[in-house]
Amino acid sequence: MAKPKIAVVYYSTYGTNYAVARTAAKAAEEAGAEVRLLKVRETAPEAVVNGQDAWKAQADKTADIPVVTPDDMEWADGYFFSGPTRYGVVASQMRAFIDTLGPLWMKGGLANKTFTATTSAQNAHGGQEATILSLYTTAMHWGAVLVPPGYTDQSIFEAGGNPYGYSANAGSFDDKGKAAVAHQAKRLVEFTKKIMA
Repeated sequence: MAKPKIAVVYYSTYGTNYAVARTAAKAAEEAGAEVRLLKVRETAPEAVVNGQDAWKAQADKTADIPVVTPDDMEWADGYFFSGPTRYGVVASQMRAFIDTLGPLWMKGGLANKTFTATTSAQNAHGGQEATILSLYTTAMHWGAVLVPPGYTDQSIFEAGGNPYGYSANAGSFDDKGKAAVAHQAKRLVEFTKKIMA
């Protein structure tokens, strides 16, 4: 059987979701997937990014990571999305990319593919669950197959107990979080293989 193809798609202002995406990509590869680690295009004005040292440093650090395109989405058999919470939904950069996918969606190019999501926020009640659920709403419109982690591994409990998808407080991604993300990514690969069989 062919290796499942997983697109790990992220947006990260200061680095938390980038770290999550890298952990997910590594775990998916270890689980037997072909992986593309991809970032969404920055939509904030360059002057704004350059005006904040931490934001500019993150942009410079990840300059070599490819920007995701609809072609990557068509290529993939499954998706791992990671983006920060902004006012209870995912950051506008992620939404801007999602909004380019209409033509691919209309021809069925996003259907029957697996989907899981993670996020971060400034604090534990800053909209993390709402953000993940809003991404799942989008995936349901695509006809994707949701693969939340649920309570399927002890790492979920140890990392805060979010059954929808891993969520971090911004700037806090520890070993317990890495274990939960790795489990979520491996579970995505497992179910992608089942759908492909």
